[in-house]
Amino acid sequence: MTAITFDSLGYAKKLEEAGFTRQQAEIQAIVLREELEAQNNAFQRLIESYDESSRKELATKGDVQDVRLEIEKVRAELKTDIEKVRAELKTDIKTLELRLLKWQFGIGLALAAIMAKGFGWLGF
Repeated sequence: MTAITFDSLGYAKKLEEAGFTRQQAEIQAIVLREELEAQNNAFQRLIESYDESSRKELATKGDVQDVRLEIEKVRAELKTDIEKVRAELKTDIKTLELRLLKWQFGIGLALAAIMAKGFGWLGF
């Protein structure tokens, strides 16, 4: 907490030199000192509340480390999910290849039979 120094005796003497009575000068100095102290205290409370609220918004090294760990966790989960999807796709592709191969053999056999009949290779 920073304190503001105020020379109330020097202030009172200057007021006396300017024509104030001693009692007026002392009262004026006391009132001014009290007002300065009140403003200083209010300002310090304002600074402390601002510091507390701004500290709540600041990220600490621990917060940053937590975020890094969370990112790594998400990356690992994504990697496993991608590997699962890749394996499923490979299985689906193999299944489709076998189904297409069956159709190709069936169509090839049907074409051969049609050609054999058309050209009379089988004798019927």
